[in-house]
Amino acid sequence: MIEIFKTNVQDGKQSALLVRKLSRSLPGSSVSFDLEDCDKILRIEGDDFSPETVIELLNNNGRHCEILY
Repeated sequence: MIEIFKTNVQDGKQSALLVRKLSRSLPGSSVSFDLEDCDKILRIEGDDFSPETVIELLNNNGRHCEILY
């Protein structure tokens, strides 16, 4: 399963913190940001995870996150 999200993460420090938190919450998943993209893309690849869980985690950390269709 691969899911792509639009975020408002602005810098490498923010993304590194969120990658660590997401990796702990989604063991076995690959998590990465593309901050060069205008949508500040978050890409997650894994076997079984809930997009709602990802959105909630980012929202709880003061960041906006939505599924990019």
